Amino acid sequence: MKLPQYTFDWRGILALFTGGFLPVFILSAANVALMFLDGNNLQYSDFFLVVSNLVMWLGAIMAFDYFVCRPQTGLKLNFNMSPTNAGTYLLIFPMMLGMMFVAEFITSLIPVSGRVFGKLYEYFSQMMDQLTRTPSTMILLTVIMAPLFEEIVFRGIIQRGLMNGGMKPMTAIWTAAVIFGIVHGNPWQFVGAVLLGFVLGTVYYRTHSLLLSIFLHAFNNLCSSLLMMYAGSESFADLFHLPEWILFVAGSLIFAVCYYFFILRNKVYYAE
Repeated sequence: MKLPQYTFDWRGILALFTGGFLPVFILSAANVALMFLDGNNLQYSDFFLVVSNLVMWLGAIMAFDYFVCRPQTGLKLNFNMSPTNAGTYLLIFPMMLGMMFVAEFITSLIPVSGRVFGKLYEYFSQMMDQLTRTPSTMILLTVIMAPLFEEIVFRGIIQRGLMNGGMKPMTAIWTAAVIFGIVHGNPWQFVGAVLLGFVLGTVYYRTHSLLLSIFLHAFNNLCSSLLMMYAGSESFADLFHLPEWILFVAGSLIFAVCYYFFILRNKVYYAE
């Protein structure tokens, strides 16, 4: 299967932003019109939340496909979804878990009170409450839709497009990870998104398989969802009744060992 070798530049940024913004704007306008007609506001319903996310991501991906990928390459947007061997899975999932522990510790250092952070954290908490009020909706959004669409955009389109344009792989990995963090829109998720984005980007670069980064992303979000549903927070430290620094040390060791064997010992590559 021949994959398109597109590049990501200002045209890609414009396509993703416009393609994602316009459908949501149209959907929001339709909701406002509905409010005037019969007084119903769907903005805070689970249905609106799911549909708005769906049209946003699909719109962004389709815009990049039709306005950037096909004109540049003559091919439709496509990705390598190769599976891997059992040994690779046994390295990448613990590596992700270790980084999750590290990210939790660093995130715990960010204040949640004060004139600036207090109001921002209150707004962030309200958004999370809306997301978690219906477990089935949360699972659909965070464990199924987010890993699929976000990995296509941030690793498949942005990271790969930057590397195709000549950017060094490590620079492209961190660039996509930082953009991934910024898009989350708050400092508490920014840290985790950047660090976990580095793991996702590294796995994608080394294996050339977007399927693996989708699986890892889903694993991270599933853990967070289960913690929120059954432990009342996204904290492993609260679940295990441990100080954050112990998780940080354990996570650093787990990540370092798995990263070493995955990067330096793992010789499995997947040709595109």
